Amino acid sequence: MATAITRSPGNLAGCELTFKDRAPVDERRARLQHEAYRRALADLAFDVVLLPELSGYADAVFVEDVAIVLDRVAVLTRPGAPSRHGEVDAIAEVLAEHRPLERLSAPSVLDGGDVLLAGDVLYVGQSGRTNHAGLKELAHTLLPHGYRIKAVTVAGCLHLKTGCVALDEGTLLANPDWVDTSRFPGFEILAVDPSEPFGANAVVVGKSVLLSSAHPRTAERVAERGFEVHLLELSEFEQVEAGPTCLSLLVG
Repeated sequence: MATAITRSPGNLAGCELTFKDRAPVDERRARLQHEAYRRALADLAFDVVLLPELSGYADAVFVEDVAIVLDRVAVLTRPGAPSRHGEVDAIAEVLAEHRPLERLSAPSVLDGGDVLLAGDVLYVGQSGRTNHAGLKELAHTLLPHGYRIKAVTVAGCLHLKTGCVALDEGTLLANPDWVDTSRFPGFEILAVDPSEPFGANAVVVGKSVLLSSAHPRTAERVAERGFEVHLLELSEFEQVEAGPTCLSLLVG
């Protein structure tokens, strides 16, 4: 059975923000939404691991950013926000149960939310949280494992996966205003509804897609392509610049 690693949310009001203004967060509602998210993963046949809240690290619930999990290896990242560096050691022990580990080091900075796997290519967003040194070190680390790396320009959003995800090997759900889709030759681009710029962030498992209920028009576009869309209320996490992929590390 595949595993989904998650972490209980803590003080979301203290999260790092880049493109959104700080707004009140209902911590009780966030916990209920996180519980529903975990149930949705369990319904997709994942064994869901819930790690405890990590005291002093408001962003630790966003486990996607501290590691990249691939078929044969997991890479521990060096997050772009210095306040998050302590989260990496906290995830390493549980990941070591599933994969051999590699680790990025200074001067690299790289968030897992900037890394999108499509086929044997890892597309790496060049955002405010990931630098060129991080891209180069990741490429060097993964070359022996057969993965190729391609840089993608990201502008106007936090991470690459804020603006695009691969629905399958030939289709990209994307916000073209935020992501340079010309870096994905051979992909059909399914654009989000213009009124839902954050609608491209989704967890894709086979033909099932977990998408925020804040993006119903984009959900319709995805469903029209034959995917089974499951809408989740994630309003409290969206207040702090997060979406569905941010909340889990999926280990096949």
